[in-house]
Amino acid sequence: MKLERSDRGPLYAFLGPAIVLMVVFFVIPVIYVFVVSLLKWNGISAPVFRNIRNYTLLFKDTAFKRSVINNVIWALVAGFIQVPLAMVMAIILSRKPKGWKFFRTVYFFPQVISGIALAMLWRAIYNAETGLLNGILRSIGLGNVACDWLGGIKTAFPAVLIYWVFYVGYYMVIMMADITTIDTSYYEAATIDGATDFQQAIYITIPLIKKTSLLTCVTLASVMGLRQFEQVYMLTNGGPANTTSTMVLYMYKKLQDANYGIASASAVVLIVVGVLFIVCIRMLFEGQSDEAAMIKKARRAVK
Repeated sequence: MKLERSDRGPLYAFLGPAIVLMVVFFVIPVIYVFVVSLLKWNGISAPVFRNIRNYTLLFKDTAFKRSVINNVIWALVAGFIQVPLAMVMAIILSRKPKGWKFFRTVYFFPQVISGIALAMLWRAIYNAETGLLNGILRSIGLGNVACDWLGGIKTAFPAVLIYWVFYVGYYMVIMMADITTIDTSYYEAATIDGATDFQQAIYITIPLIKKTSLLTCVTLASVMGLRQFEQVYMLTNGGPANTTSTMVLYMYKKLQDANYGIASASAVVLIVVGVLFIVCIRMLFEGQSDEAAMIKKARRAVK
């Protein structure tokens, strides 16, 4: 659709401030970070141009490679385990079973608590001597399973990752809001045709929220997985032996060492990985939702 010349003025007036803010607070900082990533600089002495040597050193560092792997795993788990769990809860609660308002509040409540506070809580739960988890295991006769969850090479990263996965309230609320906008006539027709609640969820609800809230939640969850810092910093600080390190934590440590070139290079890699994730997610969810085809599939499934 071609805009009339008289409509362009108001359009530019509305878009102008957003574009200015985007350039000032995103485009320019990203360019600055990329430039610094090519330098050897401690923030005090004169910077020295190093070409791509910072990137070469970065990918030779086993701690950084472990950080990238951890972040990719975190983003995949967030997008394809955490979000599906949230979707299941949203579908169930959108049916408004008894006590649905109470459970909606309970599932969302952890989102209003500081991530630092939650990390401290789980640090106490995982404590090797006085922790709740080991206490429960010992009480049910599984004392041989009890261990130092955050201090073991094999258990530290799963322990940090697993507790975070079950905080699904944020994504659940987003999808619940989308589900409530679906025309109830679809469900009424499916019920008349004999479709079960499970079939209605598979063939009606999920296809209709796929391109909207489901795509949004998978994108947000994956990006949050790539940005992990507070929980890892408070629980393990990247240990033991960098098995729980993340890219943001790695960058933070390099900034503490005043190694701004390497820190900026790691930031650029993080941006690239984030862009690749977003592009892949968009490709995964591409294709228009065809309501007619969706209804036909639902009826075929019932028959």
